[in-house]
Amino acid sequence: MMTKQAGLAIVLAAEAMNVLDATITQVAAPVIHADLGGPASDIQWFGAAYTLPFAVLLITGGRLGDLAGRRRMFLIGVAGFALASLCCALAPATAVLIGARAVQGAFAALCVPQTIGLIKTMFTGQELAAALGWNGPVVGLSAVTGPVLGAVLTDVTSWRVVFLVNVPISLAVLAAGRLLPEDRATRRTRLDLQGTGLAMLGTGLVVYPLIGTERNWAMVGAGVLVLLVFGYHQRTRRHPLVELSLFHHRGFPAALVTSTLFFAVMNGLVLVVVLDLQLNQGRDVLTSGLTLLPWSGGLAVSSWVAGRYLVPGPRVAFAGLGLLLAGILMAIASPSTLLGALALGGLGLGLFTVPFFTTALSRVRPHETGSAAGLLNAVQQLGATLGTALLGTAFLHSHSPTPAFWLAAGLVTATAPTATLIWNAQ
Repeated sequence: MMTKQAGLAIVLAAEAMNVLDATITQVAAPVIHADLGGPASDIQWFGAAYTLPFAVLLITGGRLGDLAGRRRMFLIGVAGFALASLCCALAPATAVLIGARAVQGAFAALCVPQTIGLIKTMFTGQELAAALGWNGPVVGLSAVTGPVLGAVLTDVTSWRVVFLVNVPISLAVLAAGRLLPEDRATRRTRLDLQGTGLAMLGTGLVVYPLIGTERNWAMVGAGVLVLLVFGYHQRTRRHPLVELSLFHHRGFPAALVTSTLFFAVMNGLVLVVVLDLQLNQGRDVLTSGLTLLPWSGGLAVSSWVAGRYLVPGPRVAFAGLGLLLAGILMAIASPSTLLGALALGGLGLGLFTVPFFTTALSRVRPHETGSAAGLLNAVQQLGATLGTALLGTAFLHSHSPTPAFWLAAGLVTATAPTATLIWNAQ
Protein backbone atom coordinates (compact mmCIF):
# COMPACT_ATOMS: atom_id res chain seq x y z
CA MET A 1 0.00 0.00 0.00
CA MET A 2 1.45 3.31 -1.07
CA THR A 3 2.13 5.70 1.80
CA LYS A 4 0.51 9.11 1.77
CA GLN A 5 3.93 10.76 1.55
CA ALA A 6 4.74 8.78 -1.60
CA GLY A 7 1.39 9.78 -3.10
CA LEU A 8 2.13 13.41 -2.30
CA ALA A 9 5.53 13.07 -3.99
CA ILE A 10 3.88 11.66 -7.14
CA VAL A 11 1.33 14.43 -7.58
CA LEU A 12 3.84 17.17 -6.73
CA ALA A 13 6.38 15.69 -9.18
CA ALA A 14 3.81 15.85 -11.98
CA GLU A 15 2.76 19.36 -11.01
CA ALA A 16 6.40 20.47 -10.84
CA MET A 17 7.06 19.03 -14.31
CA ASN A 18 4.09 20.86 -15.80
CA VAL A 19 4.85 24.17 -14.09
CA LEU A 20 8.56 23.82 -14.93
CA ASP A 21 7.73 23.74 -18.63
CA ALA A 22 6.08 27.14 -18.35
CA THR A 23 9.55 28.69 -17.87
CA ILE A 24 12.05 26.09 -19.07
CA THR A 25 12.28 27.62 -22.56
CA GLN A 26 12.99 31.16 -21.33
CA VAL A 27 16.78 30.83 -21.41
CA ALA A 28 16.79 28.47 -24.40
CA ALA A 29 14.35 30.59 -26.45
CA PRO A 30 17.00 32.74 -28.22
CA VAL A 31 18.92 29.55 -29.13
CA ILE A 32 15.73 27.89 -30.44
CA HIS A 33 14.95 31.03 -32.44
CA ALA A 34 18.44 31.08 -33.95
CA ASP A 35 18.07 27.42 -34.94
CA LEU A 36 14.52 27.45 -36.32
CA GLY A 37 14.26 31.08 -37.49
CA GLY A 38 11.19 33.33 -37.57
CA PRO A 39 10.30 36.80 -36.24
CA ALA A 40 11.65 38.01 -32.89
CA SER A 41 8.18 37.78 -31.30
CA ASP A 42 8.44 33.97 -31.59
CA ILE A 43 10.79 34.14 -28.59
CA GLN A 44 7.79 35.18 -26.49
CA TRP A 45 5.50 32.61 -28.13
CA PHE A 46 7.74 29.69 -27.16
CA GLY A 47 6.54 30.34 -23.61
CA ALA A 48 3.13 31.94 -24.20
CA ALA A 49 1.94 29.16 -26.52
CA TYR A 50 2.22 26.87 -23.50
CA THR A 51 0.95 29.09 -20.70
CA LEU A 52 -2.06 30.50 -22.59
CA PRO A 53 -3.93 27.19 -23.17
CA PHE A 54 -2.67 26.05 -19.77
CA ALA A 55 -4.40 29.06 -18.23
CA VAL A 56 -7.72 29.02 -20.10
CA LEU A 57 -8.27 25.24 -19.87
CA LEU A 58 -7.32 24.75 -16.22
CA ILE A 59 -10.84 25.46 -14.99
CA THR A 60 -12.28 22.93 -17.43
CA GLY A 61 -9.57 20.48 -16.39
CA GLY A 62 -10.57 20.87 -12.76
CA ARG A 63 -14.22 20.33 -13.65
CA LEU A 64 -13.39 17.19 -15.63
CA GLY A 65 -11.69 15.84 -12.53
CA ASP A 66 -14.86 16.53 -10.54
CA LEU A 67 -16.94 14.66 -13.13
CA ALA A 68 -14.81 11.74 -14.33
CA GLY A 69 -12.41 11.20 -11.45
CA ARG A 70 -9.29 13.12 -10.49
CA ARG A 71 -6.88 10.21 -10.69
CA ARG A 72 -8.15 9.28 -14.17
CA MET A 73 -7.79 12.84 -15.50
CA PHE A 74 -4.41 13.17 -13.79
CA LEU A 75 -3.03 10.11 -15.60
CA ILE A 76 -4.53 11.11 -18.96
CA GLY A 77 -2.97 14.55 -18.57
CA VAL A 78 0.47 13.12 -17.78
CA ALA A 79 0.30 10.71 -20.75
CA GLY A 80 -0.75 13.43 -23.20
CA PHE A 81 1.91 15.76 -21.83
CA ALA A 82 4.59 13.13 -22.50
CA LEU A 83 3.49 12.69 -26.13
CA ALA A 84 3.34 16.44 -26.73
CA SER A 85 6.80 16.83 -25.18
CA LEU A 86 8.14 14.27 -27.63
CA CYS A 87 6.60 16.25 -30.51
CA CYS A 88 8.29 19.43 -29.21
CA ALA A 89 11.65 17.66 -29.08
CA LEU A 90 11.30 16.51 -32.70
CA ALA A 91 9.81 19.74 -34.10
CA PRO A 92 11.38 20.62 -37.49
CA ALA A 93 10.05 24.19 -37.66
CA THR A 94 8.90 27.06 -35.45
CA ALA A 95 5.20 26.63 -36.26
CA VAL A 96 5.31 22.95 -35.33
CA LEU A 97 7.06 23.70 -32.04
CA ILE A 98 4.58 26.43 -31.10
CA GLY A 99 1.66 24.13 -31.95
CA ALA A 100 3.12 21.28 -29.91
CA ARG A 101 3.70 23.66 -27.01
CA ALA A 102 -0.01 24.56 -27.11
CA VAL A 103 -0.93 20.86 -26.92
CA GLN A 104 1.48 20.48 -24.00
CA GLY A 105 -0.29 23.31 -22.21
CA ALA A 106 -3.70 21.75 -22.82
CA PHE A 107 -2.69 18.43 -21.25
CA ALA A 108 -0.97 20.24 -18.37
CA ALA A 109 -4.32 21.91 -17.73
CA LEU A 110 -5.89 18.47 -17.41
CA CYS A 111 -3.26 17.23 -14.96
CA VAL A 112 -2.41 20.09 -12.61
CA PRO A 113 -5.85 20.96 -11.13
CA GLN A 114 -6.26 17.37 -9.95
CA THR A 115 -3.32 17.63 -7.56
CA ILE A 116 -5.04 19.63 -4.83
CA GLY A 117 -8.11 17.36 -4.93
CA LEU A 118 -5.92 14.26 -4.66
CA ILE A 119 -3.97 15.79 -1.79
CA LYS A 120 -7.22 16.54 0.04
CA THR A 121 -8.28 12.92 -0.49
CA MET A 122 -5.06 11.54 1.00
CA PHE A 123 -4.70 13.90 3.99
CA THR A 124 -6.87 15.42 6.70
CA GLY A 125 -6.44 17.89 9.56
CA GLN A 126 -2.95 19.14 10.30
CA GLU A 127 -1.46 16.70 7.79
CA LEU A 128 -3.59 18.32 5.07
CA ALA A 129 -2.37 21.81 6.00
CA ALA A 130 1.24 20.60 5.90
CA ALA A 131 0.74 18.85 2.56
CA LEU A 132 -0.92 21.90 0.99
CA GLY A 133 1.91 24.00 2.39
CA TRP A 134 4.27 22.16 0.06
CA ASN A 135 2.24 23.19 -2.98
CA GLY A 136 3.31 26.82 -3.06
CA PRO A 137 7.07 26.23 -2.71
CA VAL A 138 7.00 23.40 -5.27
CA VAL A 139 5.12 25.56 -7.78
CA GLY A 140 7.29 28.60 -7.17
CA LEU A 141 10.58 26.72 -7.16
CA SER A 142 9.63 24.85 -10.34
CA ALA A 143 8.80 28.11 -12.07
CA VAL A 144 12.15 29.72 -11.28
CA THR A 145 14.24 26.55 -11.67
CA GLY A 146 13.02 26.06 -15.24
CA PRO A 147 15.33 28.63 -16.86
CA VAL A 148 18.41 27.27 -15.05
CA LEU A 149 17.63 23.67 -15.99
CA GLY A 150 16.83 24.71 -19.56
CA ALA A 151 20.17 26.50 -19.82
CA VAL A 152 22.18 23.55 -18.54
CA LEU A 153 20.43 21.02 -20.81
CA THR A 154 20.74 23.29 -23.85
CA ASP A 155 24.42 23.99 -23.25
CA VAL A 156 25.44 20.39 -22.51
CA THR A 157 23.28 18.71 -25.15
CA SER A 158 20.62 20.48 -27.24
CA TRP A 159 17.51 22.57 -26.72
CA ARG A 160 15.53 19.52 -27.86
CA VAL A 161 16.53 17.66 -24.68
CA VAL A 162 14.72 20.38 -22.71
CA PHE A 163 11.48 18.75 -23.88
CA LEU A 164 12.70 15.18 -24.20
CA VAL A 165 13.53 14.96 -20.48
CA ASN A 166 9.79 15.08 -19.72
CA VAL A 167 9.22 11.66 -21.28
CA PRO A 168 10.98 9.42 -18.70
CA ILE A 169 9.64 11.54 -15.83
CA SER A 170 6.11 11.17 -17.17
CA LEU A 171 6.53 7.42 -17.58
CA ALA A 172 7.70 7.10 -13.97
CA VAL A 173 4.71 9.13 -12.72
CA LEU A 174 2.34 7.00 -14.82
CA ALA A 175 3.81 3.78 -13.43
CA ALA A 176 3.36 4.92 -9.82
CA GLY A 177 0.28 7.07 -10.32
CA ARG A 178 -2.06 4.14 -10.81
CA LEU A 179 -1.74 3.49 -7.06
CA LEU A 180 -3.22 6.91 -6.20
CA PRO A 181 -6.73 6.95 -4.71
CA GLU A 182 -9.61 7.82 -7.04
CA ASP A 183 -11.69 10.83 -6.10
CA ARG A 184 -14.47 12.91 -7.61
CA ALA A 185 -16.98 15.52 -6.51
CA THR A 186 -20.05 14.23 -4.68
CA ARG A 187 -22.28 16.87 -6.25
CA ARG A 188 -23.70 16.14 -9.69
CA THR A 189 -22.66 18.72 -12.27
CA ARG A 190 -22.10 19.15 -15.99
CA LEU A 191 -19.31 20.39 -18.22
CA ASP A 192 -19.83 23.96 -19.45
CA LEU A 193 -18.45 23.85 -22.99
CA GLN A 194 -19.91 27.25 -23.91
CA GLY A 195 -18.21 28.82 -20.92
CA THR A 196 -14.94 27.16 -21.87
CA GLY A 197 -15.18 28.53 -25.40
CA LEU A 198 -15.93 32.06 -24.19
CA ALA A 199 -13.03 31.97 -21.70
CA MET A 200 -10.62 30.75 -24.40
CA LEU A 201 -11.76 33.33 -26.95
CA GLY A 202 -11.74 36.27 -24.54
CA THR A 203 -8.35 35.47 -23.03
CA GLY A 204 -6.81 34.83 -26.44
CA LEU A 205 -8.09 38.16 -27.79
CA VAL A 206 -6.62 40.00 -24.82
CA VAL A 207 -3.21 38.33 -24.79
CA TYR A 208 -2.45 37.86 -28.51
CA PRO A 209 -2.06 41.57 -29.43
CA LEU A 210 0.13 42.20 -26.37
CA ILE A 211 2.92 40.00 -27.76
CA GLY A 212 5.32 41.70 -30.15
CA THR A 213 5.84 45.40 -30.76
CA GLU A 214 2.55 46.01 -32.58
CA ARG A 215 -0.65 46.78 -30.68
CA ASN A 216 -4.27 46.13 -31.65
CA TRP A 217 -6.28 47.73 -28.88
CA ALA A 218 -9.53 47.00 -30.68
CA MET A 219 -8.77 43.29 -30.32
CA VAL A 220 -7.95 43.76 -26.64
CA GLY A 221 -11.25 45.60 -26.17
CA ALA A 222 -13.12 42.82 -27.95
CA GLY A 223 -11.47 40.31 -25.63
CA VAL A 224 -12.58 42.26 -22.56
CA LEU A 225 -16.16 42.31 -23.89
CA VAL A 226 -16.08 38.55 -24.46
CA LEU A 227 -14.84 38.02 -20.91
CA LEU A 228 -17.70 40.19 -19.61
CA VAL A 229 -20.10 38.00 -21.59
CA PHE A 230 -18.40 34.99 -20.01
CA GLY A 231 -19.07 36.43 -16.55
CA TYR A 232 -22.75 37.00 -17.36
CA HIS A 233 -22.98 33.52 -18.88
CA GLN A 234 -21.66 31.98 -15.67
CA ARG A 235 -24.28 33.79 -13.58
CA THR A 236 -27.11 32.39 -15.70
CA ARG A 237 -25.93 28.76 -15.92
CA ARG A 238 -27.32 26.04 -13.68
CA HIS A 239 -23.98 24.21 -13.89
CA PRO A 240 -21.40 27.00 -14.44
CA LEU A 241 -17.78 26.35 -15.28
CA VAL A 242 -16.80 28.33 -12.18
CA GLU A 243 -18.35 27.67 -8.77
CA LEU A 244 -19.89 31.09 -8.08
CA SER A 245 -19.97 30.35 -4.36
CA LEU A 246 -16.20 30.91 -4.37
CA PHE A 247 -16.88 34.61 -4.94
CA HIS A 248 -19.19 34.94 -1.95
CA HIS A 249 -16.08 35.24 0.19
CA ARG A 250 -14.08 38.27 -0.92
CA GLY A 251 -10.77 36.69 0.02
CA PHE A 252 -10.79 34.30 -2.93
CA PRO A 253 -11.32 36.93 -5.70
CA ALA A 254 -8.55 38.97 -4.08
CA ALA A 255 -6.33 35.88 -4.20
CA LEU A 256 -6.99 35.51 -7.93
CA VAL A 257 -5.96 39.10 -8.68
CA THR A 258 -2.94 38.82 -6.39
CA SER A 259 -1.79 35.61 -8.09
CA THR A 260 -2.12 37.16 -11.55
CA LEU A 261 -0.01 40.18 -10.65
CA PHE A 262 2.59 38.24 -8.66
CA PHE A 263 3.25 35.58 -11.28
CA ALA A 264 3.35 38.18 -14.04
CA VAL A 265 6.34 39.68 -12.23
CA MET A 266 7.90 36.32 -11.40
CA ASN A 267 7.89 35.03 -14.98
CA GLY A 268 8.28 38.29 -16.86
CA LEU A 269 11.41 39.33 -14.96
CA VAL A 270 13.21 36.09 -15.77
CA LEU A 271 12.54 36.54 -19.48
CA VAL A 272 13.78 40.15 -19.43
CA VAL A 273 17.00 39.23 -17.60
CA VAL A 274 17.67 36.41 -20.08
CA LEU A 275 16.99 38.56 -23.14
CA ASP A 276 19.24 41.32 -21.83
CA LEU A 277 22.08 38.90 -21.10
CA GLN A 278 21.92 37.10 -24.45
CA LEU A 279 20.78 39.80 -26.89
CA ASN A 280 22.40 42.91 -25.36
CA GLN A 281 25.44 41.55 -23.54
CA GLY A 282 26.22 38.59 -25.81
CA ARG A 283 26.32 36.02 -23.00
CA ASP A 284 25.89 32.35 -23.85
CA VAL A 285 22.95 30.23 -22.74
CA LEU A 286 24.78 28.57 -19.82
CA THR A 287 26.00 31.88 -18.39
CA SER A 288 22.45 33.25 -18.65
CA GLY A 289 21.06 30.27 -16.80
CA LEU A 290 23.68 30.31 -14.06
CA THR A 291 23.06 34.03 -13.54
CA LEU A 292 19.55 33.09 -12.41
CA LEU A 293 20.83 30.74 -9.67
CA PRO A 294 20.58 33.42 -6.92
CA TRP A 295 16.94 33.93 -7.93
CA SER A 296 16.17 30.20 -7.66
CA GLY A 297 18.35 29.69 -4.59
CA GLY A 298 16.77 32.60 -2.76
CA LEU A 299 13.33 31.17 -3.39
CA ALA A 300 14.36 27.68 -2.24
CA VAL A 301 15.88 28.93 1.02
CA SER A 302 13.14 31.39 1.96
CA SER A 303 10.25 29.07 1.12
CA TRP A 304 11.82 26.34 3.28
CA VAL A 305 12.37 28.76 6.16
CA ALA A 306 8.85 30.21 5.80
CA GLY A 307 7.23 26.78 5.70
CA ARG A 308 9.22 25.27 8.57
CA TYR A 309 9.95 28.06 11.03
CA LEU A 310 7.67 31.05 10.36
CA VAL A 311 3.96 31.56 10.94
CA PRO A 312 2.47 31.72 7.40
CA GLY A 313 0.61 34.99 7.86
CA PRO A 314 0.45 38.49 6.39
CA ARG A 315 3.67 39.74 7.98
CA VAL A 316 5.71 37.07 6.21
CA ALA A 317 3.88 37.65 2.91
CA PHE A 318 4.38 41.43 2.94
CA ALA A 319 8.01 41.04 3.94
CA GLY A 320 8.34 38.91 0.80
CA LEU A 321 6.75 41.57 -1.40
CA GLY A 322 9.05 44.18 0.14
CA LEU A 323 12.17 42.15 -0.60
CA LEU A 324 11.00 41.48 -4.17
CA LEU A 325 10.43 45.20 -4.76
CA ALA A 326 13.80 46.04 -3.20
CA GLY A 327 15.51 43.58 -5.54
CA ILE A 328 13.89 45.12 -8.61
CA LEU A 329 14.80 48.67 -7.54
CA MET A 330 18.36 47.52 -6.82
CA ALA A 331 18.65 46.15 -10.38
CA ILE A 332 17.43 49.49 -11.76
CA ALA A 333 19.72 51.62 -9.62
CA SER A 334 22.85 49.51 -10.06
CA PRO A 335 22.89 47.01 -12.97
CA SER A 336 26.32 45.78 -11.86
CA THR A 337 24.71 44.31 -8.72
CA LEU A 338 22.31 42.11 -10.70
CA LEU A 339 23.26 38.92 -8.86
CA GLY A 340 22.54 40.49 -5.48
CA ALA A 341 19.29 41.95 -6.77
CA LEU A 342 18.20 38.53 -8.03
CA ALA A 343 19.06 36.92 -4.69
CA LEU A 344 17.04 39.55 -2.83
CA GLY A 345 14.09 39.10 -5.18
CA GLY A 346 14.27 35.32 -4.86
CA LEU A 347 14.13 35.55 -1.07
CA GLY A 348 11.01 37.67 -1.44
CA LEU A 349 9.35 35.15 -3.75
CA GLY A 350 9.66 32.32 -1.24
CA LEU A 351 8.47 34.35 1.72
CA PHE A 352 5.34 35.32 -0.22
CA THR A 353 4.33 32.05 -1.89
CA VAL A 354 4.09 29.90 1.27
CA PRO A 355 1.56 32.04 3.21
CA PHE A 356 -0.26 33.04 0.02
CA PHE A 357 -1.13 29.51 -1.15
CA THR A 358 -1.92 28.34 2.37
CA THR A 359 -4.37 31.22 2.93
CA ALA A 360 -5.91 31.30 -0.56
CA LEU A 361 -7.21 27.72 -0.25
CA SER A 362 -8.03 27.74 3.46
CA ARG A 363 -11.80 28.25 3.06
CA VAL A 364 -12.44 26.14 -0.04
CA ARG A 365 -15.17 23.54 0.54
CA PRO A 366 -15.03 19.99 -0.89
CA HIS A 367 -17.44 20.60 -3.79
CA GLU A 368 -15.49 23.75 -4.73
CA THR A 369 -12.10 22.05 -4.87
CA GLY A 370 -11.92 21.39 -8.62
CA SER A 371 -13.09 24.86 -9.56
CA ALA A 372 -10.90 26.60 -6.97
CA ALA A 373 -7.78 24.67 -7.96
CA GLY A 374 -8.46 25.30 -11.63
CA LEU A 375 -9.05 29.01 -11.10
CA LEU A 376 -6.01 29.58 -8.90
CA ASN A 377 -3.71 27.73 -11.28
CA ALA A 378 -5.37 29.41 -14.28
CA VAL A 379 -4.68 32.94 -13.09
CA GLN A 380 -1.15 31.90 -12.19
CA GLN A 381 -0.51 30.82 -15.78
CA LEU A 382 -2.44 33.79 -17.14
CA GLY A 383 -0.19 36.00 -15.04
CA ALA A 384 2.85 34.22 -16.49
CA THR A 385 1.50 34.81 -20.00
CA LEU A 386 0.79 38.49 -19.33
CA GLY A 387 4.20 38.95 -17.71
CA THR A 388 5.88 37.41 -20.75
CA ALA A 389 3.84 39.62 -23.05
CA LEU A 390 4.08 42.93 -21.19
CA LEU A 391 7.60 42.83 -19.77
CA GLY A 392 9.03 41.01 -22.80
CA THR A 393 7.50 43.55 -25.16
CA ALA A 394 8.75 46.44 -23.02
CA PHE A 395 12.27 45.06 -23.43
CA LEU A 396 12.01 44.31 -27.16
CA HIS A 397 10.56 47.76 -27.84
CA SER A 398 13.23 49.69 -25.93
CA HIS A 399 16.15 47.20 -26.19
CA SER A 400 16.77 47.94 -22.52
CA PRO A 401 15.68 46.13 -19.34
CA THR A 402 15.00 49.32 -17.39
CA PRO A 403 11.43 50.03 -18.65
CA ALA A 404 10.48 46.40 -17.98
CA PHE A 405 11.96 46.58 -14.47
CA TRP A 406 9.95 49.72 -13.69
CA LEU A 407 6.81 48.01 -14.98
CA ALA A 408 7.56 45.01 -12.74
CA ALA A 409 8.02 47.36 -9.75
CA GLY A 410 4.61 48.85 -10.47
CA LEU A 411 3.00 45.40 -10.60
CA VAL A 412 4.56 44.42 -7.26
CA THR A 413 3.26 47.64 -5.72
CA ALA A 414 -0.21 46.90 -7.08
CA THR A 415 -0.06 43.43 -5.50
CA ALA A 416 0.09 44.83 -1.95
CA PRO A 417 -3.51 46.15 -1.67
CA THR A 418 -5.02 43.04 -3.23
CA ALA A 419 -3.00 40.84 -0.87
CA THR A 420 -4.25 42.94 2.05
CA LEU A 421 -7.82 42.00 1.14
CA ILE A 422 -6.99 38.29 1.42
CA TRP A 423 -5.99 38.48 5.07
CA ASN A 424 -8.60 41.12 6.01
CA ALA A 425 -11.26 38.68 4.77
CA GLN A 426 -10.09 35.83 7.04
